[in-house]
Amino acid sequence: MRVAAAHAPVTAGLEHAVGERLDRRLQDGSPRPVAVALSGGGDSLALALVAAQWGRRTGRPLLVLTVDHRLRSESTAWTEACAATAARLGADFRALAWTGDKPTTGLPAAARHARHALLADAAREAGARVILMGHTADDRLEAQLMRDAGSTTPDPREWAPSPAWPQGRGVFLLRPMLRIRRDDIRQWLTERGESWIDDPTNEDRTYARPRARQALAVGATPVEDATDASANPLALACREDTRGGLRIARAAFRDAAPGARARFVSAACLCAAGTDRPPSREKVERLIERLAGEEVFTASLAGARISADPDAASFGREPGEAARGGLMPLSLKAGETGVWDGRFEIATDRDLEVQALRRTTLPVAADGGALNAAPLAYARLLAACGVIEREPA
Repeated sequence: MRVAAAHAPVTAGLEHAVGERLDRRLQDGSPRPVAVALSGGGDSLALALVAAQWGRRTGRPLLVLTVDHRLRSESTAWTEACAATAARLGADFRALAWTGDKPTTGLPAAARHARHALLADAAREAGARVILMGHTADDRLEAQLMRDAGSTTPDPREWAPSPAWPQGRGVFLLRPMLRIRRDDIRQWLTERGESWIDDPTNEDRTYARPRARQALAVGATPVEDATDASANPLALACREDTRGGLRIARAAFRDAAPGARARFVSAACLCAAGTDRPPSREKVERLIERLAGEEVFTASLAGARISADPDAASFGREPGEAARGGLMPLSLKAGETGVWDGRFEIATDRDLEVQALRRTTLPVAADGGALNAAPLAYARLLAACGVIEREPA
């Protein structure tokens, strides 16, 4: 734990900058809590402090969520420190744990995936639809350095849907400190006499992120980030078909900017397939080239089947899994709601098993009765492409 001595009175600069972002993206006076992911590190601590001030001003309750990855002996004490911070702020608190066996390779990615799933589940259970995350300008710069070194690490976006699926359906992430440098945040905390946790993992050069962080510390200058064009027009030009897939006119696709095409194609594949792992940039670029041309073709990418005729392109679930009987059934109790195959939300008033209709990728009730199945692809696409710009009322 790093302890900062008290210095001169704090200025309102950070509170104003973060509060402005919260005002822009969140609803005033809603009874829903706003969740904040708190690790106890300096960035997330500063965010929790400012979010609590904002919540008192706007009448929004705050929910503090802390994930214990169970990777270090100190993690229990860190969770207790976060609980104490939440109590000091008058916020509700949930301690979440990543249990079970941990992978021997790809640990950072697995931990990130588990963290987002746990946060999304807890937020939904509490009625929160937005999770505040403490990413800073340094995180964007580190991501750029990692890409320069060959990683596929994306830029953190200020406003984006939760990457956990289906846990994160309807849940958004807000990162209101992306324009603020980490050193400035530490100075702000120091002026307040606050203490924060320094995780030794952040110094472990075994992993790419600490290497990038240390490169920044010795003055590396990343290339300026390129801003993708908005994919909103493509998402709005898209339509949901009768089988829960997506269809877009190829003329609209050809008219869009390259960045918008890439974002749309990646999102459309995930949404149509019900999956959560984005396709590689190279494969997306190859598909974009084919869609922008005149070719009539069928292709597969990230679990999606893409069928292009002269006028339009359709994105649907890859049917091969259905033909092989690989679409897993879903069992629900009366009154439960669940997601089948990542593509349909099922609500039921009876005990029910949902399975694939024979030789199709559509759901059906095993007992032959009625099925309340709402397709998720189009709503998910709108969120992924940035059409939803603030917390839903």
